[in-house]
Amino acid sequence: MTAKSKKIGPEKEMSFLDHLEELRWHLIKSTMAIMILATVAFIFKDIIFDVIIFGPKKADFPTYRFLCKSAQAIGFDSFCFSELPFRVQSRTMAGQFSAHIWTSITAGFILAFPYVIYEFWKFVSPGLHKNERSNARGFIIVASLLFFLGVLFGYYVVTPLSINFLGTYQVSEQVFNDFDLSSYIGLVRACALSSGLIFQLPIIIFFLTKIGLVTPQFLRKYRKFALVIVLIVSAVITPPDIASQVIVAIPVLILYEVSIFISARIIKKQNKKAKAHG
Repeated sequence: MTAKSKKIGPEKEMSFLDHLEELRWHLIKSTMAIMILATVAFIFKDIIFDVIIFGPKKADFPTYRFLCKSAQAIGFDSFCFSELPFRVQSRTMAGQFSAHIWTSITAGFILAFPYVIYEFWKFVSPGLHKNERSNARGFIIVASLLFFLGVLFGYYVVTPLSINFLGTYQVSEQVFNDFDLSSYIGLVRACALSSGLIFQLPIIIFFLTKIGLVTPQFLRKYRKFALVIVLIVSAVITPPDIASQVIVAIPVLILYEVSIFISARIIKKQNKKAKAHG
């Protein structure tokens, strides 16, 4: 029996197995989209690696140029260098091929994210009201925009800060920094993807508020604890210096405040509906 023949209208109650069947098809479609775009990324490996992956390793990377000019304006020479003092090398026979495969899959996921979100929305939309289902386009656009902004923030801010700090750090002049290819790519990937997912905070709060697990009062009450968690997360994905942690923490805290606003709007609408039906 095909997925189309088993599709049940939103007005009818679906069994647990029906939900699993629907979820399976949404996952299959999302995976296919990721793999198609991963194949495209695999073909254009020169752009993916030479321009994007190894971009933050070059002295002319936009972030370094901006930070160098900013530092010079206040009388410092930080982030002004001709090259970073480390090499990237592959130490296993399949190292470069594996890096090519997994980097292409990561690129495929990033490019296919709007479609993945679309499939997610199609899965959860039957449980929403008709007017909420009509907001699908806005949800997909906002979620995708936040994700891409997060990825760009991770790539242009978190990644160069991390590479500059870790690539120049030495415990002794007798130790040279020769990093493995998988380690370098893993850092770039972690910075970009983790930032992209962190920027989904307003979307997560939206759904948690919808199902009654979070309220604006709860978010305001535990704002101080959220600040501590944000600083901890910032410390994990950035170099261990205060400036980098603050740079990363600021947009996340802004997103937290936006999430409070979103949660308050949802509760306000729910209260209005309750009074109207009461």
